[in-house]
Amino acid sequence: MQNTEINTPDALWRPMTQHQVMRGKDAPSRIVRAEGCFLYDDQGKKHLDGLAGLWCVNVGYGRQELADVARDQMGELCYAAPVLTTGPAVELADKLQTLMGFEKGHTYFTSSGSEANETAFKIARQFHLQTGNPRKYKIIARHRAYHGNTMATMTATGQAERKIGYDPMAAGFLHVPPPYPYRAHAKFTAEEHGEECAKFLEDTINYEGAETVAAFIMEPMISGGGVLVPPDNYLPRVREVCDKHGVLLILDEVVSGFGRTGQFFGHLHWGVKPDIITFAKGISSGYLPLAATVVRENIFEAFYGEPGTLRHFRQINTYGGHPVACAVGLKNIEIIERESLTENARTVGSYLQSKLEGLLTHPYVGDVRGRGLLLGVELVKDKESKEPMPADEANAIVQHCAKNGVMIGRNGNTIPGLCNVLIFAPPLVLQNSEADMIFDALSNALQQALN
Repeated sequence: MQNTEINTPDALWRPMTQHQVMRGKDAPSRIVRAEGCFLYDDQGKKHLDGLAGLWCVNVGYGRQELADVARDQMGELCYAAPVLTTGPAVELADKLQTLMGFEKGHTYFTSSGSEANETAFKIARQFHLQTGNPRKYKIIARHRAYHGNTMATMTATGQAERKIGYDPMAAGFLHVPPPYPYRAHAKFTAEEHGEECAKFLEDTINYEGAETVAAFIMEPMISGGGVLVPPDNYLPRVREVCDKHGVLLILDEVVSGFGRTGQFFGHLHWGVKPDIITFAKGISSGYLPLAATVVRENIFEAFYGEPGTLRHFRQINTYGGHPVACAVGLKNIEIIERESLTENARTVGSYLQSKLEGLLTHPYVGDVRGRGLLLGVELVKDKESKEPMPADEANAIVQHCAKNGVMIGRNGNTIPGLCNVLIFAPPLVLQNSEADMIFDALSNALQQALN
């Protein structure tokens, strides 16, 4: 007879967690409050959050003015159906156009990065259908990238371990290799590697038939897949390839937007403008669920038509453009601009990166890379061969840091054999003294790993 005894510590199903190790044990400590870069649990322990929640709490924890804005907006107008117009939604859409530098454009609001990317795929396919290219439906993405957990965005995600058990995936998605300078062929310069990866994209478009490819989606820097920074010529070449073949360029800025990389948007490092861009996380600093899909005006214009012709975008999201979330998003952007948090991410991020680069002499540290406060440290067992450190050993380093009060991340459940990159993405209010805490925790963990 099957044992139906309930012996888990509570009824909560936690994401990305193997609950077997929790059976018969006390419930984990609970986070009860937070301020700045720190979380505090019910045992009185203080934790430096080196991941800003889930890459999202850009302005830091405990911002009373965001709570005040939410309270005031909720008292005035707590909700309106998305087909109606509210001030916060219109103002935030206008603000995003200004920040993007679009002369014209339109914003479709949702509640998560997955929804924002799913929306982008649907817009791209319907756009081509309504502009005389009905065979253009395929979406090209990149290996190692993460784009969401809906069925379509999971299919676009280039992380094999995230897909196990969920097959079959959605139809119409392809993958190409990303730039990965650390593991590029030794004969290539960085520029040659960037050109090679852009050529992989163009070859794939040609092999599939350009008349069938609707869009290419990419993060300016692959984040959760290992913090992969492209060579400087890569994004401009991708833009050229997409233009040449009539392929829409979708930039996924769910992680890299709103100051994270030391520019307000990640793509500004390379001076490339997208056709469609997606946001979430830092748009509200995680204080409320909010996401956006922004399109250029020429794309929006393809959806004009007589009523009843079904040319309009036939999607609705219950919480899209939620007035409270949009009000918080506006205030959040105001804080980022007012306190120059983009500049702080650039300067403190450079300080932390330079300290981490000092660990390149350690036998287990193969590479240090990133921009702003989005940094990665790739761990290896052998520096000459670049043999990746096994996932369990890399995870032990993460856990050692956590026991010493510093929470960092790792590219877990991504690519088999390559879940060996430590990830640092703290709130953009991080100060040098707090960066020192992150560095010291990692240094101690690495030293412990040698013993």
